[in-house]
Amino acid sequence: MSVVGTSAAPDGRDVRAFPADAIDPDQLPDGLVVADEHGRIVRFNAAAARITAVSPADALGRPLEKALPLEDLEGRRWWQLTDPYGGLAIRVRQPERNLLLPGGREVLVAARYVRDEPLGPLRRLVVTLRDTDARRRTERSHAELIATVAHELRSPLTSVKGFTATLLAKWERFTDEQKRLMLETVDADADRVTRLIAELLDISRIDSGRLEVRRQPVDIAAAVGRHIQAHVAAGQPADRFLLRVEHPLPALWADPDKVDQVLSNLLENAVRHGAGTVTIDVTPAPSPREGEETATSVTVSDEGPGIPEESMNRVFTRFWRGSKRGGTGLGLYIVKGIVEAHGGTITVGRAPGGGARFRFTLPVSAPAYLA
Repeated sequence: MSVVGTSAAPDGRDVRAFPADAIDPDQLPDGLVVADEHGRIVRFNAAAARITAVSPADALGRPLEKALPLEDLEGRRWWQLTDPYGGLAIRVRQPERNLLLPGGREVLVAARYVRDEPLGPLRRLVVTLRDTDARRRTERSHAELIATVAHELRSPLTSVKGFTATLLAKWERFTDEQKRLMLETVDADADRVTRLIAELLDISRIDSGRLEVRRQPVDIAAAVGRHIQAHVAAGQPADRFLLRVEHPLPALWADPDKVDQVLSNLLENAVRHGAGTVTIDVTPAPSPREGEETATSVTVSDEGPGIPEESMNRVFTRFWRGSKRGGTGLGLYIVKGIVEAHGGTITVGRAPGGGARFRFTLPVSAPAYLA
């Protein structure tokens, strides 16, 4: 068997030989450090060198605790604390945890104990190293989510608290009409709080892959019509909306509540951030799912300024806002999660009239007994 990629330790031993058909450790994205049965390093890949700022030539052949002097967050020396070579023989691994390199830089470290037989002596200690940058980005994203939702909750809750406190303290001073107006405001703000909490729960389910879809027959054209009527009832002119339906449409099985959530968000965005006529096209389309021929596509277009080309790849990310007109910036992130939970796709582009155009496609997903 041919061998490539060899190098020598200070004592002249070949410590980095590996088969020609094996994966080169230097191609791994994570740091890889392997120590032999004596605790001396025999593998030290390029990612480990980058993360630790120690060159492979300085690490190979040296004792693990000397070349990789890790400490825990309380300042204790990690290899002395865990004692992989002299500790319990039943141990097979160390779960990933935050440790400190010299200079105080944090790194994520996990270890695997390799033995020739259960309870036998340690033959290899395999250590992986990862930067904490990705985890910090996730933590920052979670912190931003909490701060955004807390900020959005504060306004309606302040309103609810103010009106209820005023009514309780001065009930007799207000007319029935004034009381009704205050209670209607409290009711609207309570609905807003409920929507924000629902968004937060949806994001949690999307991120964890636990968003449930309860499929039922859905008349998508009728659903769009209901949303248009709601906007007209709220004061939008009826001629601002143009609904075009191409028949025949395939029978669609989807979660009606979640489809309503998608339609509500897309139409509200078009009305709030767009201009001119909002056009909704409902058409049959090729299915994005293998094994199915047809799907239903809904396109929502407006005639506003549209979305800048450089922003289109960020539209479906958390906290993206097309303008400074309020909102959490979470709606389109949730829309994408809902569409993909149905096995569908969603895209954004420029409408013929120059505005934004959102198009989502849902596979028909008919149950097996109807196939």
